[in-house]
Amino acid sequence: MNKMKKIIALLIFSAITFTGFSQDEDNDDQAKSNIQTYTPSKLLKKGQWDIKFFNNLYTQTKVANSSGDVSKNQPRETYFTSTIDVFTGVSENSKLNVGLLIEMRSNVVGNRKAFDIFKFDGERGTARSGVTSIAPAIKFNPLKNVNNFTIQTAFHIPLVDNEVEDGVFLDQTAYTFQNRFFYDYTFPSGDWQLFTELNTEYNFGEKTSFADKTFVLAPGVFLSYFPNQEFTILGFVQHQQRVGDFEQDFTALGLGGKYQLSKTLNLEVLYSNFVRGSNSGLGQSFNLGLRALF
Repeated sequence: MNKMKKIIALLIFSAITFTGFSQDEDNDDQAKSNIQTYTPSKLLKKGQWDIKFFNNLYTQTKVANSSGDVSKNQPRETYFTSTIDVFTGVSENSKLNVGLLIEMRSNVVGNRKAFDIFKFDGERGTARSGVTSIAPAIKFNPLKNVNNFTIQTAFHIPLVDNEVEDGVFLDQTAYTFQNRFFYDYTFPSGDWQLFTELNTEYNFGEKTSFADKTFVLAPGVFLSYFPNQEFTILGFVQHQQRVGDFEQDFTALGLGGKYQLSKTLNLEVLYSNFVRGSNSGLGQSFNLGLRALF
């Protein structure tokens, strides 16, 4: 765990450090900022790198049962997920990217405070943390004449031995074959942009996992407004439907913004509220992302 923390810290430090060099060396005048141009639908050119450090804090005190009935004032549970996505362009025609996804989690239950997830204390019966999965990934453009439609395929390998220990869930132990379909459209004015995503997952390989033999379908729609090239505000709706041996669904509404800190680095802040669901918590999530593109 300590070795992995050092690797992650080195990746983040390298990305931030490179920002200064990239600004000095890049003399190209771009008509648009990275937050306008490099949506998830856009592939990298050969030799480009994209490193994203994204953090999601989800906390709940309400739970919906299989019928959608809501139980309020439940003991607080908080789940923190931190991911590092690293991609690079490998093809001359910018049609293929390869990457690696690393996921870490810190969860606390038993009505502990939400920010206790940053203590990483492993208190028995209330807390667990660790690096939970890695995933090799590719990202490609399947349609020759549609550059703003891409598919990201990843195979998630679990690093967790037990999903639940001493009553605390950490992460699933089933493998995941994931395909994410991205498409964006910029309106003629250039001030508005529509981004859509369809995430599909097949989970398998571990009979003791709640996710084993389940299929996930998760669409999302994001609408962004650009007051200027360096800043955007956005609203979104997301839904997830899990079917198979375990069934679950939920819907979330959210808003947020992105800011171009430099030619290389941008910041993303998002908030979402889980407004309905079944076999699901109905909490809130707070998200902070840092992306380096060079």
